[in-house]
Amino acid sequence: MRIFDNALKRNVADWPRIAGQRWRRMNVQRPARYLRTQAAAMLRRAVMPLCVLATTTSAIADYAAVEDDVWRADRVLVVKSERLLHLMRDDQILRSYSVSLGGRPAGHKSQEGDLRTPEGDYYLDWRNPTSDFYMSIHVSYPNADDIQRARAAGRDPGGMIMIHGLPNDSPPTTTDYLNEDWTDGCIAVSNQAMIDIWLSVDDNTPITILP
Repeated sequence: MRIFDNALKRNVADWPRIAGQRWRRMNVQRPARYLRTQAAAMLRRAVMPLCVLATTTSAIADYAAVEDDVWRADRVLVVKSERLLHLMRDDQILRSYSVSLGGRPAGHKSQEGDLRTPEGDYYLDWRNPTSDFYMSIHVSYPNADDIQRARAAGRDPGGMIMIHGLPNDSPPTTTDYLNEDWTDGCIAVSNQAMIDIWLSVDDNTPITILP
């Protein structure tokens, strides 16, 4: 019993030292490792949503680009005899719109004031969002051949042929403009159609105007 009592007293005397060592290990060594682990976990939790967001944003952008590309026209075709304007892509019709032409629609435009809509291959080379009509996109008439023919005949070939909507001072639902040829040679469409055309073609998109 004396030996046991002496051992117990010796162990009891060591308890503060042992407890201090354990306390230091628990509150210095283990918390340091714990904090490092928690910091790494917090960093992963913070970075992961950013990675997901970046991937999602990229996917949405790619999808939007594809959608935009699919619905954007690479050519415009006007058939005067059918009074139709077609937005084309890869020689396929995307969308079609009714048009009104110049007051004398038959035949190719040859001079200023003849009220004819030109025929041939041109470009939609610039646009005007604040024209006298509801938005307008310029057709590159006259081209070099038009100018040469007009000069040979001693005439002014004219110009400022546009695709445009209705006059700004007219109600947008006015049907009189949509059921007859009333322009000075321009190609007129409804205001809603003009918005779609405006958004669907880039500058320098080719346009073919057939009789």
